[in-house]
Amino acid sequence: MIDLYERLKKFRKLMLFLLDFVIWNTSFYLSFAINKNSFSLVGFEKVFINYLIFVNFCFTFVFIFFKLYNKIWRYADIEDFFYAGLAVFCANFLFCCSTILFEINLGIRTYVLFLLVSEFLNFLVRIIYRINIVLDNNSYKPKCEKKRLLIVGAGEAAALVLREISKRAESEYLPICIADDDRSKIGRDVAGIKIKGSTYEIPRVCNEENIQIILFAIINIASSDKRRILDICANTSVEVRVIPGIYEAFTSGAQIIPSIRHVEIEDLLGREPVIFDAKKYGDYIIGKTILVTGGGGSIGSELCRQIAFLEPKNLIIFDIYENNVYDIQQELLRSFKNLNFEVQIGSVRDSAKVEKLLCENNVDVIFHAAAHKHVPLMEKNPEEAVKNNILGTLNIANSAERHKVKKFVLISTDKAVNPTSVMGATKRVCEMIVQLMNKNTKSTEFVTVRFGNVLGSNGSVVPLFEEQIRKRGPVTVTHPEVIRYFMTIPEAVSLVLTAGGIAKGGEILILDMGEPVKIKDLAENLIRLSGFVPYKEIKIEYIGLRPGEKLYEELLMAEEGAKRTRNEKIYIGNPIEFDEEKFSQELRHIVKVCENNDSETTRKVLNQIVKFY
Repeated sequence: MIDLYERLKKFRKLMLFLLDFVIWNTSFYLSFAINKNSFSLVGFEKVFINYLIFVNFCFTFVFIFFKLYNKIWRYADIEDFFYAGLAVFCANFLFCCSTILFEINLGIRTYVLFLLVSEFLNFLVRIIYRINIVLDNNSYKPKCEKKRLLIVGAGEAAALVLREISKRAESEYLPICIADDDRSKIGRDVAGIKIKGSTYEIPRVCNEENIQIILFAIINIASSDKRRILDICANTSVEVRVIPGIYEAFTSGAQIIPSIRHVEIEDLLGREPVIFDAKKYGDYIIGKTILVTGGGGSIGSELCRQIAFLEPKNLIIFDIYENNVYDIQQELLRSFKNLNFEVQIGSVRDSAKVEKLLCENNVDVIFHAAAHKHVPLMEKNPEEAVKNNILGTLNIANSAERHKVKKFVLISTDKAVNPTSVMGATKRVCEMIVQLMNKNTKSTEFVTVRFGNVLGSNGSVVPLFEEQIRKRGPVTVTHPEVIRYFMTIPEAVSLVLTAGGIAKGGEILILDMGEPVKIKDLAENLIRLSGFVPYKEIKIEYIGLRPGEKLYEELLMAEEGAKRTRNEKIYIGNPIEFDEEKFSQELRHIVKVCENNDSETTRKVLNQIVKFY
């Protein structure tokens, strides 16, 4: 049976054409016979044959013109059936015109009957063909075990998902029911799948229906509502998946099932994403020469992407790691054909290289993202943190002042607030450098942007958790009380770009990052939403705080205060005053000390500069 089916598949177009041939001729025979009140056609044989020649010519021409035999009717939907019906109508119209042209008039009754019968048989045969092909396909293909699926949301996305699942015999999903908060929809169905209850009833429905997968498929939902629903789903111990880019999937109508992914922390932020308003704040980038240090890193590469959309005059990407910067270079070449940009390999620690770079390019704006950021590694190598973070910032900031760069934006971190780590302390010194530079120069606006943990960046905790869950644990958490602020990479870059547009120099700009997240809760939710039970199926181990880590991070020091900017999601912290002369002396001292690679002395001097450290 299987071999026969496979052989017949090679002649699919011919089979479909012969089937249509039978439909045309049968339809015309029935129409002609009904009009003549005789199914024997005695006395009308020759006339009937002449008409039949016109029928086959017209229908063959139109069906080939409409490319009906290039369609795969196993996957046919309502649009495909409408298209086939349109082809039948056009063939009938061509047949009618050609017979009248040759003065062979059959009469309006025959034409109307022929149209109705041919449309009906064309639709009926294609429906039967589609159903039989799917049934045959399911009967001879090895059956995979389907996972019982509950869909969250009864809108366009759910309809799209159900339609694609119905087309895919090989799909791993078996739709069972839907949950939706619109009470008027409960009890009704979408594509034959019943809406069993609201999102609050998901645990009950999962239990009653033995659900194995929950698929989140809602368009245009507030982040807080999304987090609420996902929290409810997390209490079921059922695996939860979502459809990324649901709007694009809905509008394109293609490849939605393969794009289904596991829930990620971005889905649980519980606040609306911060988006850069290019119309309000992007003028300082459009048509200007932009330098991004650390341009191959997580933040730096996203900066390059978003800056590219604003059509700068020239984009200079500066990084010491050639592998990272090569990746963003190739991406920009593919995505932005008209972008004028260049890649420079080098370190911000190399003052001569930095000076040469700014001397040869009339740079308007610098985004300084180059830095060492891994807390435990910098605890072991404080002199390297000082060289890269502090000395690198000094080099690029001094050069920016000398060459009258219009804006200098330092990318800082919440770890610079009351720092307990070498990394945080060096970033706090960088902020002080920027503050000092802005106070003593009129040609360049120096500004600091401060934000929390960036999801998906190199070294982020979330990819680590996801990898540990894939390996069935254990998931390692440093301390049960650790809390952190989180934001996505695009959000972080949005903040940086917005800061450049808002800042007038000297400010520390901070993002309203919503409520902080307890890392223990984050780990538990990710485990539950992956379909496992925390502490039973996947263990959580507490390994203790790493050197330099705090239980919680702060975005502001007490003295800084905060006030709103034109962007309601961004605040300005007031810079803390310090002894500038003493600070300058300490900077020169620590630069000399770190050149000797003396870790302990470097740490002591750093402690003297940053009084909170």
